[in-house]
Amino acid sequence: IQPRVSSSGSGGSSTDSIVAALCTETLEQLPPDLDLAEAAAGLFDRMPDGKLNSLSVVLSQEVDRFRRLAGVIRSSLAQLQAAIKGMVVMSAELEAAYNALLLNQVPQMWERVAYPSLKPLSSWIKDYHARIAFMRSWLVNGPPKCFWLPGFFFPQGFMTGVLQMHARKYAIPIDSLSFGFEVSLSQLA
Repeated sequence: IQPRVSSSGSGGSSTDSIVAALCTETLEQLPPDLDLAEAAAGLFDRMPDGKLNSLSVVLSQEVDRFRRLAGVIRSSLAQLQAAIKGMVVMSAELEAAYNALLLNQVPQMWERVAYPSLKPLSSWIKDYHARIAFMRSWLVNGPPKCFWLPGFFFPQGFMTGVLQMHARKYAIPIDSLSFGFEVSLSQLA
C-alpha cells in the first residue's frame, strides 16, 4: 500500500499523517474507562428485600455499554495507526474507518456499538466526553438531582427504571404507571 497524498499541493500533509495525528489526538484525549469500583458508597447496595435499586441497574448497564464503546474506539485507532505505519494489513473495515476520519464522520465500527447520533466526528467526540463525564459523576457522586436524558445509551431503560422505583416504593403495579408530558410555551429573555 502506497501512502496517500493530499491534493493540497506542495507543503501539504499526506492523508496518512492527518489520520495518524487524529488517531493520536483522539487516543490521548479519551477519558479513562468507567469503573464500578469507583462507585459512591451505597450506590450498589441491595435494598431490604434483596433487590438492587433499579437506577443502579441502569447505571451498571450504561457503564458496560460505554466501556464496550471505549474498547472499540481504542483498539480500532491503535490498529489504524499500525496499519498506517505498515505494521499490519489495512483491512476493508480499517480503510472505511480511515476514510470516515478523513471526512469527519464517525466510523461504522464505532456506530455499531455506540448510541444513535447524526453528529459529525468532531461534535460526536465532544458529546462522548460529556456523556462519560455525566456517567462518571453519577457513578462517583451518587444519583444526580437532575438526569441528562439524552446522555444515555438507552433512555427507555432509564425511564422504565424510574417507573419501577416508584412502583416498588408505593407497592403499586408498574403497568398502572406512565409518564405524562406537557409542551409549554417559554418566553425567551
